[in-house]
Amino acid sequence: MSLLAKTMSKFRLAVVQLHVTKVKVDNLSRARGLIKEAAAQGAKVVVLPECFNSPYGTGFFPEYAEKIPGESSQVLSEAAKESQVYLVGGSIPEEDDGGKLYNTCPVFGPDGSLVLKHRKIHLFDIDVPGKIRFQESETLSPGSNLSMFDTPYCRVGVGICYDMRFAELAQLYSKKGCQLLVYPGAFNMTTGPAHWELLQRGRAVDNQVYVATASPARDETASYVAWGHSTVVSPWGEVISKAGSEETVVYADIDLQYLANVRQQIPITAQRRSDLYTVNAVQEG
Repeated sequence: MSLLAKTMSKFRLAVVQLHVTKVKVDNLSRARGLIKEAAAQGAKVVVLPECFNSPYGTGFFPEYAEKIPGESSQVLSEAAKESQVYLVGGSIPEEDDGGKLYNTCPVFGPDGSLVLKHRKIHLFDIDVPGKIRFQESETLSPGSNLSMFDTPYCRVGVGICYDMRFAELAQLYSKKGCQLLVYPGAFNMTTGPAHWELLQRGRAVDNQVYVATASPARDETASYVAWGHSTVVSPWGEVISKAGSEETVVYADIDLQYLANVRQQIPITAQRRSDLYTVNAVQEG
């Protein structure tokens, strides 16, 4: 293997766990500073949390919604360019030209260009009696596309929070060549301790990929309290990096040769019984 190939088979990933407030300009400023900090630590891909520019809640989505391009996406574009990173811009409440609202993740390249925007496919509508009820569909519309982008290192698949619960989406991303799946997400104090790490490890092991999640930092005074614990999981299902509940940046060195070794040792892709079952995309991204 050449030196260049060895270099390109490894890269540093940074996951930003941002303390989100009701002041959008402060959220944008702090996010930009942490992106710069991550780049200074050698990160080539940086992931922000779900709803990083606004509080998370159906009452906040219409108030904070903006177009893409818009104020928040402009800051992200500039931050990606000045830090020379691939920037997975968490998510923001997006308003389209028809007035519909989406929970949208914009991704920017090192040149500041908008690479893609992923609109959350599966809306967070749950009701756990006595614990939590939340209905994103009260104000948001679902997206309808798979979202992947290529870097010099690997192909990356993008989902948002509740998207992670749907194994079929991760399977499709893996099938289409993704080696890293990123999920900006804001699990809560009920679903977080129960399922947050479990789902990440499941998606990683099932598909032999790296999985990264970016949560907002926990704010006990917020109307919706995020679990935190942003995490990176290896293709073996090991937690290789994990935050606590506070604002921080966590790092993981993504090793694609290690991923290839795992797939060679346990070759489930070649062993799948496509004569008996298959998962196919109806709507291509």
